[in-house]
Amino acid sequence: MAVTLEQPTRARLIGPEGRERALPLTLRYAADDPLAVQIVFPSEASLDGAEVTWIFGRQLLEEGLRAPSGGGDVHIWPCGRARTVLEFRAPQGLALVQCDRAVLRRFLLRTYEVVRAGREIAGLDMDRDLARLFGGV
Repeated sequence: MAVTLEQPTRARLIGPEGRERALPLTLRYAADDPLAVQIVFPSEASLDGAEVTWIFGRQLLEEGLRAPSGGGDVHIWPCGRARTVLEFRAPQGLALVQCDRAVLRRFLLRTYEVVRAGREIAGLDMDRDLARLFGGV
């Protein structure tokens, strides 16, 4: 059975013209997907009223806590001494979320208690994962 970490937190959604609003998020990590972290947005934060989960590399989160990082759909960078900005890009638009850096750091450290850095691949069952990915073909 895979260990899953879930950590509710509060963030600030930065809207057009710099308007901000408080937003509850859930940070999630699963040992059976050791290279990734998830951020779950509540339904009230999405355009279609459904909960939205963004999945991106654990390494990206670690790098983004120290310096601007990312490419493609997810970018992360420090903002002042105590905050980190996460930018999510989708065809429907852009979301900027500002989080407490200490909360993200604690969450990241907890993920390394579940699966140590450098041990992510050791716990993967590549044959099973490939079969699942290709539908048993």
